Amino acid sequence: MRERLRQLWIQRKAMVIAVLVLAGCGVVLAAVRLSKRSPTVPTYLVQRGEFLDSVQFRGEVKALKSVTISAPAEVGDLQILKLVPEGTAVKPGDVVVEFDKTKTEQDLAQYRSTLKSAEATIEQARAQARLAEEENKTTVLKAHYDVEAAQLEASKQEIVSKIEGEKAKLSLADAEQKLREAEAKQKSDQALNRATIESAEQARDKASYDVERAERALARMSVRAPAAGTINILQHWAGSNMAAYRTGDRAWAGAAIAELPDASTLRVSARVDETERGQLALKLPCTVQLNAIPDRQFTGSIESISEIATMDFSSGWPLNRNFTLEIVLDQTDSRFKPGTTGQVTVVVDHVPNAISIPAHALFQKSGRTVAYVWDGSQFEEREVQVGRRNEDKALIAKGLDPGERVALKEPEGKE
Repeated sequence: MRERLRQLWIQRKAMVIAVLVLAGCGVVLAAVRLSKRSPTVPTYLVQRGEFLDSVQFRGEVKALKSVTISAPAEVGDLQILKLVPEGTAVKPGDVVVEFDKTKTEQDLAQYRSTLKSAEATIEQARAQARLAEEENKTTVLKAHYDVEAAQLEASKQEIVSKIEGEKAKLSLADAEQKLREAEAKQKSDQALNRATIESAEQARDKASYDVERAERALARMSVRAPAAGTINILQHWAGSNMAAYRTGDRAWAGAAIAELPDASTLRVSARVDETERGQLALKLPCTVQLNAIPDRQFTGSIESISEIATMDFSSGWPLNRNFTLEIVLDQTDSRFKPGTTGQVTVVVDHVPNAISIPAHALFQKSGRTVAYVWDGSQFEEREVQVGRRNEDKALIAKGLDPGERVALKEPEGKE
């Protein structure tokens, strides 16, 4: 009996030891698993590499040289009947815009009628002048004859009575007065007729000018491309907003409707503030991503930078003063057109063998810049010093080592 109890005790003791051993193994295994668990948020592996210090700003494609296609200047209000679409490739002589000719044709018909009437008035005035001149000449000749006759009668006073001699003198004086009146009327009629004809000729000249102007305007109602290129439709005030011209819109005389840019002078223009200007220099390489051409990135370099800052009226109130720079691209594209906007990135420095992490892996805590470093089981909050930044990354001057992992978003419980 005693021996059986001893055996039972030994068996129970072995079972207890086995349970304790298993429990200990479970604890150790759990601890190992806990120490090797994966982070709960995305992480970034810290490593050394080249850091590109860059600045980014908005740019717009502009043409340094372009030909403006305008409405005729000889007419008033116009309406667009036909307009080629934006971005259309045209050849010299292709019709770009056509305006409604109805009003101009009506004006031309009226001007031609006025011209014809003015020419008829001139002919009538000249005919009346010729008739009046003939009548005046006849009158003057008759007056001369009467004077001569009266002089002849007056010369007989020595051989006629004194009374008859006085009558002859009076007749001579009367004839001379009529001659002077006839000559004065002749000169007056000549001056009046010249003035009438000149007035009619001026009316004729104005009507002729109006006809020529209307004919030129009518010929320019179909505006053609002066050279080959891609059409850029310009904007105008439509109500309270700016909008590109389109078929049916009205335009004033001489209004700029479209432009034909010189493709060889297309540049990306941008405005930068004073702090960015200090980092830039001529010939620095750039990359340009245009919003209208998302499938292609262009490269280029800074061609020019303005010497002085100017007011930027597109920045809103208060107005800023900044510098203008022009970027020449290394590639061309048929989709280039003035007004296209995009993002310009200029690399201002290269830092080799640098530690950098994504900018969104840094967080602000009580005025400190921190990163969350994974230690194998949890994230450790660590203060870091940032040397430089660009739009995507931050150069770490102190606080992180290669091989460590940092959280790309703030871990739970760290907010």
